[in-house]
Amino acid sequence: MYYSSGNYEAFARPQKPQGVDEKAAYLIGSGLAALAAACYLVRDGQMAGERIHILEKDPIPGGACDGYQYTDIGYVMRGGREMDNHFEVMWDLFHSIPSIETEGVSVLDEYYWLNKEDPNYSLCRATEKRGQDAHTDGKFDISDKGAMEIMKLFFTPNEELQDKKITDYFDDEVLNSNFWLYWRTMFAFENWHSALEMKLYIQRYIHHIGGLPDFKALRFTKYNQYESMILPMVKYLESFGVQFHFGTQVTNVLFDCRDGKKVAKRIEMIHDGKEDGIDLTENDLVFITNGGCVENSSMGSQNMPATYNTELKPGGGWDMWRKIAAQDPAFGHPDKFCSDPEKTNWMSATVETLDDRIIPYIKKICKRDPFTGKVVTGGIVSVKDSNWLMSWTINRQPQFREQPKDHCLVWVYSLFTDKPGDFVKKPMRECTGKEICMEWLYHIGVPEGEIEELATNSANTVPVMMPYIDAFFMPRAYGDRPKVVPDGSVNFAFLGQFAETPRDTIFTTEYSMRTGMEAVYTLCNVDRGVPEVWGSVYDVRALLDATVKLRDGKKATDLKMGLAEKIAVKKALEKIEGTDIEKLLKEYHVI
Repeated sequence: MYYSSGNYEAFARPQKPQGVDEKAAYLIGSGLAALAAACYLVRDGQMAGERIHILEKDPIPGGACDGYQYTDIGYVMRGGREMDNHFEVMWDLFHSIPSIETEGVSVLDEYYWLNKEDPNYSLCRATEKRGQDAHTDGKFDISDKGAMEIMKLFFTPNEELQDKKITDYFDDEVLNSNFWLYWRTMFAFENWHSALEMKLYIQRYIHHIGGLPDFKALRFTKYNQYESMILPMVKYLESFGVQFHFGTQVTNVLFDCRDGKKVAKRIEMIHDGKEDGIDLTENDLVFITNGGCVENSSMGSQNMPATYNTELKPGGGWDMWRKIAAQDPAFGHPDKFCSDPEKTNWMSATVETLDDRIIPYIKKICKRDPFTGKVVTGGIVSVKDSNWLMSWTINRQPQFREQPKDHCLVWVYSLFTDKPGDFVKKPMRECTGKEICMEWLYHIGVPEGEIEELATNSANTVPVMMPYIDAFFMPRAYGDRPKVVPDGSVNFAFLGQFAETPRDTIFTTEYSMRTGMEAVYTLCNVDRGVPEVWGSVYDVRALLDATVKLRDGKKATDLKMGLAEKIAVKKALEKIEGTDIEKLLKEYHVI
């Protein structure tokens, strides 16, 4: 496998890899990474569909990319997915996946047209004082000292950031700024999370710094992630005869690791309640989704809290990874991520409005009508003075194809599940759906005397607790996550958020899909380049633009400097006068 950029390889079709007709593939899990890997096996690996087997413990595919209407409790979306125009692998694949709505177009086509016609941007990024605009006004509000702390992290070598926390590099100059409010609520970072991952994120999205305050950098699917992304991939795979085996829980993979070779020898599993297994040859390729950010997640209901269950039981994704990791040091260290759920949990809730009584309060904040079919909030609205640090968002409606046209689905999430609410004086993790809705209604300005009645009769709310949803952000070192294809691997690869691939950032659809592509291209020796991670971090224009925008448009010459520094800057500017360097600095308002 190798990386490439540009159109030459982007549009090329590889020849059929040698020996692929003798190979079979077993994919553990059916999340986005595994589905992407299966699609690449079919499209570029040119493996016969009937030789590809997807082993999934649940009755439906999709993993964390869910969206479902339960007959007994209502609509549930555990999370949401926001995309970037430089998700190079995602667009590489989705231009080949047919739309399930419109004949003759791809998923990429419909996505591209939608976001061109209805571009995303927010009209209110944060509120306070019960639904009043917090007037962050697109400003990062970060001091020169805070900007220097971010710059220091940006230039610190990755190796020095291993096992370090964000608070090892940022103090209140950053942590009390609008920048951190935007960042932590958009990406679900906490102060104690990985400084390494924070740095990788800044570098990865340096070209979008200016779009953080109003989300104009983001793009969204038409419907929920399951219907817009997962279902088209499943239909595509089924059309090639790919075999889905639901109700199949993989408990372990056994390896033979010696003489510099690592070979997967057997898959152990429980199928339909019975212990079973698959013996493997070197021609049997195994793709392992290790760990799991939504493992142990639980749903409540309108009148029942979600259970906070942190016990990792035998047979789950973390247990499987622990068994695998015990066989070789190259297979990672799962306990670095799953040993402290108090630092990795947050909660979400899906609110379904049942009539028009809540809608005026939504309109007042987002300044849009939710029922136009167009962008509504344009991303999350963060409640700046919420004890839970609550955020909420309304994507284009309807979010489900079968959703009632006069019902609106709101996604609510909070980072601090252990703190008492501002209206409901209970931690979020102890609240029913109705109580979470009450807290949200309080923060969008509903009169206190009407809150309980509206939460009871005008909405249905389903809470979800996810103890390990931020597990991948925990401080880590290189080697804690296994490489996508470990050194010496003959017939297996790791997929998803807990596999290691250079430069890209976890908690994104792109990361999952990238691991799937890299795994297939390596194990099948596909003669085509994997698209390189977008290189904005190496583009001086993006760096200059981000530097100025991070400081709310202030020029570099406005930095607080001593006399000696001012003299040095003056001399440097004199030396570049009349050059392209001066022209570039002026174009990006650095000077």
